[in-house]
Amino acid sequence: MIILRRYIYCLIISICLIEASVVNAQDFAFRNNLLYDATLTPNLGIELKLDSVWSVGTNAGFNAWDINKSKNKKWRHVMVSPFVRHYNEQMFRGPFWSLHTLYSHYNVGGVKFPLGIYPKVRNHRLQGDLLALGGSYGYNWQLTDHWHIEVELGMALGYTWYKEYDCPHCGKYYGEKHRLLPLPKLGLNLVWTNFKRKPEPEWPDLPEIIEVEPLWLLLSNVLPNTGRAGSLAEDNPILAHISEYKPYTYEPGVLYVYFPVDKYTLLHDFRDNAATLDRIVDITRQIMSDSVSNVRRIQIIGQASIEGRVAWNEELALNRANALKQYVQQHVPTPDSLYEAVGGGEAWAEMRARLVELMDSTSTNGIGKGALQEAIDVIDNEPDADRRERQLRRLDRGRTWKYIKQHVLADQRTSGYARIYYEYEPDTVADAINRAVELLRTDCSDCHHEALQILQQVSEDPRAQNALGVALYYCGRELEAIDRLRRAAGNGDTDAQENLRLIEKKRNKQ
Repeated sequence: MIILRRYIYCLIISICLIEASVVNAQDFAFRNNLLYDATLTPNLGIELKLDSVWSVGTNAGFNAWDINKSKNKKWRHVMVSPFVRHYNEQMFRGPFWSLHTLYSHYNVGGVKFPLGIYPKVRNHRLQGDLLALGGSYGYNWQLTDHWHIEVELGMALGYTWYKEYDCPHCGKYYGEKHRLLPLPKLGLNLVWTNFKRKPEPEWPDLPEIIEVEPLWLLLSNVLPNTGRAGSLAEDNPILAHISEYKPYTYEPGVLYVYFPVDKYTLLHDFRDNAATLDRIVDITRQIMSDSVSNVRRIQIIGQASIEGRVAWNEELALNRANALKQYVQQHVPTPDSLYEAVGGGEAWAEMRARLVELMDSTSTNGIGKGALQEAIDVIDNEPDADRRERQLRRLDRGRTWKYIKQHVLADQRTSGYARIYYEYEPDTVADAINRAVELLRTDCSDCHHEALQILQQVSEDPRAQNALGVALYYCGRELEAIDRLRRAAGNGDTDAQENLRLIEKKRNKQ
């Protein structure tokens, strides 16, 4: 009887809210979730227009009967879900997003949910309450003046407290429990609105727009040539210009090579060292052989895991850095002055970053997130490295340390190939072309002749051809201009292709 009264109270509140809203709203919509109907749960929603794109409303569902006569399956529940919605284009049409809350009182058991979610209710009965907060995104299609259909997908985070029993109908009582759980939202809604959409206004025919001839031909600045290092830097985050140099700090995405436990002998075929070492050597060799760019500094940081004495780990980390340095020098002759090989000591920063990454993952491989947070707190609050390691070993009777050794420490026996810093020769040709382009953009005849003189000095560079053609045209040398623009267009310069079209159009009008 208590459950039934809760059902009735929730329904009465929802109906009152709907009736009061309809009376005071100019535009509103009713909706029914067809997918919710498929679970044999009657449901209804009301949505009220606030302005041109915002609305509020509530959805409600009520199921008060057992799924089968034997009462081995239960799906009894009442649900109320207020929401606020925003339409991206116009009210009751097109894409929308919404924020919603949800309350439900339920008595559920013997139910098999799709995709294996909520497995506990397959063989148990849960009776309790649920509160949730979430969001969703969807799209509304208008079918007729009043009828629409919409699809909605979303997710919410819920908190539930309930009593657990052994089976859907009877059985042992396990006590009261509570938990957080994700709640997916999926709606295929049939919608009825109370208004007809106004027809689009018919605009009178406008007079033909006369195209105005552009005042200037098209010009673009050119990018300086940064050499092989600049092009490699686009796909290799370990490369940076020397102006960005900084002492090593932990950054994800650098290249690492790995060492056996407590060793500093660099093995080419250990773990995935082969691919990493080949990539390091290839990048270094390409830049060293380039005539435009060159290597200024190779920064290598040796590391060791946190196991063992601090003094030994610091020595081990430095030896590992020197081992990688010697490997690179054996394959690409480079002077010692280019290298910054230092021992990074124990990799506490990397270890903490890995623990945070594991906490943020959907699965922690059998360890609770609370245990991971305790380990992070120890790292943050204990300044002495040896005491810090001892505290970690004692967490949760050693279980946390066992997890750390298996999932974290193996990847810290590394030497970090942190960064190659490079520089390139100044591209004086690009500077000259861009200076001439700025002169050509002015309404000044003398500036145009000055730009032509600058461009004639770099006339063999393919990047200068379009700007040189424009300068020749502005200075009255049309035939030479067309020849230069055709060269640029033949090299795929889209500005030059358009400039040829504009010049031809002007000549046809004359």
